[in-house]
Amino acid sequence: MTVSTQGMDISSSSRTLRAAVELLSSMRFSISLLSLICIASVLGTVLKQHEPLPNYVNQFGPFWAQVFGAMSLYTVYSAWWFLLILAFLVLSTSLCIARNTPKILNDLRTFKENIRVQSLQAFGHRFEASLNETPAAASQRIGQMLAQGGWRVKLQSRPTPQGEGWMVAARAGAANKLGYIAAHSAIVLVCVGGLFDGDLVVRAQMWLGDKTAYAGGGMIADVKPEHRLSERNPTFRGNVLVAENSSSSTAILSQSDGILIQDLPFAIELKKFIVEYYSTGMPKLFASDIVIHDKATGEKQEARVEVNHPAHFKGIEIYQSSFDDGGSRVKLQALPMQANTKAFEVEGIIGSSTDLTNGQDKLSLEFTGLRVINVENFAGQNAAVDVRKVDLRSALDARLGAGHKTTTTKELRNVGPSVSYKLRDAAGQAREFNNYMQAIDAGDGNLVFLLGMRENPGDAYRYLRLPADENQSTAGFVRLRSALQDPRMREQAVRRYALKAVDPQRPDLAQQLQGSAARALGLFVGVEKVQDQTGVGLQALADFMERNVPQAERARAGEMLVRILNGVLYELEALAREQAGVKPMPTEQVPAFMTQAVLALSDITLYPAPMALMLKDFTQVQASVFQVARAPGKTLVYLGCALLIVGVFSMLYVRERRLWVWLAPHSDASQSQATMALSTNRKTLDGDQEFVHLTRKLLGNEAPTV
Repeated sequence: MTVSTQGMDISSSSRTLRAAVELLSSMRFSISLLSLICIASVLGTVLKQHEPLPNYVNQFGPFWAQVFGAMSLYTVYSAWWFLLILAFLVLSTSLCIARNTPKILNDLRTFKENIRVQSLQAFGHRFEASLNETPAAASQRIGQMLAQGGWRVKLQSRPTPQGEGWMVAARAGAANKLGYIAAHSAIVLVCVGGLFDGDLVVRAQMWLGDKTAYAGGGMIADVKPEHRLSERNPTFRGNVLVAENSSSSTAILSQSDGILIQDLPFAIELKKFIVEYYSTGMPKLFASDIVIHDKATGEKQEARVEVNHPAHFKGIEIYQSSFDDGGSRVKLQALPMQANTKAFEVEGIIGSSTDLTNGQDKLSLEFTGLRVINVENFAGQNAAVDVRKVDLRSALDARLGAGHKTTTTKELRNVGPSVSYKLRDAAGQAREFNNYMQAIDAGDGNLVFLLGMRENPGDAYRYLRLPADENQSTAGFVRLRSALQDPRMREQAVRRYALKAVDPQRPDLAQQLQGSAARALGLFVGVEKVQDQTGVGLQALADFMERNVPQAERARAGEMLVRILNGVLYELEALAREQAGVKPMPTEQVPAFMTQAVLALSDITLYPAPMALMLKDFTQVQASVFQVARAPGKTLVYLGCALLIVGVFSMLYVRERRLWVWLAPHSDASQSQATMALSTNRKTLDGDQEFVHLTRKLLGNEAPTV
């Protein structure tokens, strides 16, 4: 029997109805629906699901973000069209099974023993031989040998003009056809289980049960009943965030237009969260020691939840999904970035916000995150390539061979804690900042503090590097910048530099150098402007030279101007230390500090906030994110997966074979003439070899040529 791709043919006077039923029950329609689901699943995998709308606007722009939202591409697996396709796939596949199963079962019961003898001559595998036994005896022997070899056999007696003949009909490999039923049934079971365990039940409650998504804020306990799902909800999947030494009995179900609150029949108390890291900074293990409190009986059950090792309670699975901050308390020290900003301290809890005032400007400070461990790769940061030393053989060896080989080495280092926060202005516009607590060796021996900033959540952080002083603090840089803002200290530093740089016997040169140094410092600070100047710092010096120095002399003039600037800033730093009563910086640390300080002083004017908040102290509180799921359809999915494996292997590796041996009477009553033919659903070398083996075994002759 050959499985047809055509659909059902019903008896109806309506041609349209017959065509619709035929299409719906056809295999080609099922395959088309399955292809659509595969395409939709690819979209749902590539495009992050259930993200906030601003993230999609930043990624695709307002127009396409709205178009994709209208197509429900941000919630593919719960979109009405996806569920509709899934439902039609279930219906179409079920009709295909219903149409072909009776034919398959009927075919399994038949041996086609009524086949004509002349038809055996048309088979590709056929052989004729004479046997020294009667047809009846030969049929019994051949039938028993086939039955012992795993074949199902049926014998048929046929009268012929020469006497009684016997037809031996046998078949094997029936699992091939059963594999068709198993594989298609698996598709139905998996889809039904997916529909039942997906958002269909929740959507039905929203459509028919007056449930709506909640898009506001506030306490979960204050959310109204129309936004909450009952504890008896037959299927759901949501997330629960529990901080250490606290508990929660509600799960959050994310929807495209808000959230739904799922009440649980128990409360999860987090006693301790455990996390271990690889050397790369990736989590190696995170687990939660929890206590489950039954609301109905007050029963307590202790459990440990790890990745791939969930806890079970009242038919609900509790999975370890991820971890988060549970409300760590941080103390931040404000580092002034503008002249009119003063230093201060502020405390807060991650996830909370507070108001800041800077004169007429009012800002909202949002504490967004605390990371205690930050592992970065510092290998090869200062490596330069010398084209004269390129080794082609080494380069090829580095890229060939084992797949795990890499062309670069890694030097992983934990650079310590960092804090992230947002500063939101009165118009609601926010910038996100990420600052490291400790000074970091950037790879060139210079210790710097990294202050990160980005305008959009999808952008990478851009970092301002502030040099660390001999005490690994920002005090030296803050002191230098404060002195740079004081006109009297700038004037005094210029004077000291000129006196030290020029022979005391040449006061005229000292006066000229003092003027040049004062102008260079004024351009750098921004108190002196030139026409078409586009910035301050080093950019101002570049604008000055471009306008006033011939192109042929700019390189030498620029080198001299930077040398003068470095000398004045060095004197300014020493002067600031003297006035503050601080010891001079060790001589070996001065060049690196001053080089980085010049760059930082030039770039700091571009910092988009009046202050940078440095992490001074913190008290970490861990939180665990659990995924709780009631999934009664998983049994159907598991059964479907098992049937799919059995079905696919049966169709691929089991060959259906049919064998006929016609035993005709001979003129000599003690002999018979045998005609043997083999049919298989796939022509393979195994089939050829099996036919040769059966010929030798059953007919006892030399192997035929195939």
